[in-house]
Amino acid sequence: MMFLSIGLVLIFSVLSLFHFYWVFGGTVGLDKAVPTKTKGEKAMNPGWFATATVGIGLGAFAFFYVLKGGFLELDLPSWVVDYLGWGISGIFFIRAMGEFNYVGFFKKVKDTEFAKWDTKLFSPLCLLISSFGFAIELMV
Repeated sequence: MMFLSIGLVLIFSVLSLFHFYWVFGGTVGLDKAVPTKTKGEKAMNPGWFATATVGIGLGAFAFFYVLKGGFLELDLPSWVVDYLGWGISGIFFIRAMGEFNYVGFFKKVKDTEFAKWDTKLFSPLCLLISSFGFAIELMV
């Protein structure tokens, strides 16, 4: 369980840092990280607030797995520790499966730059996150 928790802490921390890098004007990887329609038009255009919110959420997930892995103790209500891991894992499983148009394993649009990266990196990473999270929950 400790190995899986460390893996999730590292993954969520890196993802969170990327989002804050983009909030503060960074551009590396940004063109590959936003879903695009067939004509190259962005399917969504997240601003700095949405990007920062995602960065904060990913950082909170990293912190959750610091707690879940037993690296730090914090007196939280038992339902948080008992159910939040299932929720996080579920979110990333749903993200991996996608919304059937631009995102996930079952997307229709497959020939954009984002879609190619989504197929080879983003969706498999979401499935890995989900698998690690579910495995942790089943071990507890």
